Amino acid sequence: MEADWIWGLGGGLLIGLGGAVYLLGNGRIMGASGILGGLLDGSGRNTAAERSAFIAGVIGVPLLIGLLTGSTPDTQVTGNAGLLVLAGLLVGVGTRVANGCTSGHGVCGISRLSLRGIAATAVFMLAGILTLAVLRQILGVI
Repeated sequence: MEADWIWGLGGGLLIGLGGAVYLLGNGRIMGASGILGGLLDGSGRNTAAERSAFIAGVIGVPLLIGLLTGSTPDTQVTGNAGLLVLAGLLVGVGTRVANGCTSGHGVCGISRLSLRGIAATAVFMLAGILTLAVLRQILGVI
């Protein structure tokens, strides 16, 4: 058995710990889409430094770990740039429609036993599974 699952376990533990620290330290949910959205639409001006530090950490820490270990993860992401842009845009629209993302609803919502978080997570997981099935099995895009 490959040991790559350890990276996933470690990442999951760090995301959970980060969510707990963010909630206990700030009294707010660690939803990445809300943190970034507040920076982009200006609604988070009073916490812009904190939001910027969070986003910088989300981007910078994996890059730093990659540099320190000399490895890059095998993500199995498609090389089709247009498909990646479309997927990113759809995820962005989905997080706005759902009023949250996987970190807000999935990690923080489920851990707080939020019915809204549980329902949102079930819906976006099902949508993701169905989308992958259609794109891979029927259309052969991925």
